[in-house]
Amino acid sequence: MSTTNAFGFSVDVPIAYEEADSRVRELLKAEGFGVLTEIDVRATLREKLDVEFPRYEILGACNPPLAHRALQAYPDVGLLLPCNVVVAERAEGGSRVSFMDPVAILGLVDNPALAPIAADAAERLRRVAAALES
Repeated sequence: MSTTNAFGFSVDVPIAYEEADSRVRELLKAEGFGVLTEIDVRATLREKLDVEFPRYEILGACNPPLAHRALQAYPDVGLLLPCNVVVAERAEGGSRVSFMDPVAILGLVDNPALAPIAADAAERLRRVAAALES
């Protein structure tokens, strides 16, 4: 099942969290993205607040050529980079993978030069989502 909201889109997949995480990373790499940052939300909440939370990881994915083009067009766009991808364990089983929508996020900036870059990044992320669903 796919869902969308104002700033991103998600796919629910019937695979365990570990497999979903691994698969997402492979598919991102195939689309030219590297994972620059990894935030283990579950571990952070346990450590800082002593609360339990399902497995939930935020991956900061970056496609260097696209990031370079965006930064050349508008250097302050770095505040909106990288593209966040969330891999989350679902209580009912399987995993949800959510993607930031670069078109929505970079649309916050009034700079037409960013539109084709955002569209390219979004298309790549949507291919990752589609591959996860198949």
